[in-house]
Amino acid sequence: MLSDTDRLTLTDVVRTEGCAMLRVAGKLDVSTEQQLLRRAGDLVDDGRHHLLLDLTALSFCDSRGLNCLLSVNWLCRRLNGSLLLAGVGSRIMELFALTGTRHLFRCFPTPGEAITAVPADLRPPWPPAPHSSPSGA
Repeated sequence: MLSDTDRLTLTDVVRTEGCAMLRVAGKLDVSTEQQLLRRAGDLVDDGRHHLLLDLTALSFCDSRGLNCLLSVNWLCRRLNGSLLLAGVGSRIMELFALTGTRHLFRCFPTPGEAITAVPADLRPPWPPAPHSSPSGA
């Protein structure tokens, strides 16, 4: 049984027809990677080929989590989209550096800065309206 500290929480932040932002919190590892892969796959299948992951609250990412991020990145790029990572902490940046994968990811200090890398016609409004559900859901 998973404890609260072993869980991954994915929260929709904003969506447009071609873009979605998810807040990723908790641990990304062997026990949670499929959760992120399914959500990202569903979003891409719905036409949201530009995915932004806010990793500010991601407390842990191991090699399986890294493989998950690489898979999502590959999927987005295969469909002429992009995976943008915001709020990447020092531990995850160290993981990228140790594995030689840093150059494969587009990382930004904040979600607001990551959104500027989305094509203007697909870019969600930022900041999102308070207490609103993501559009296009």
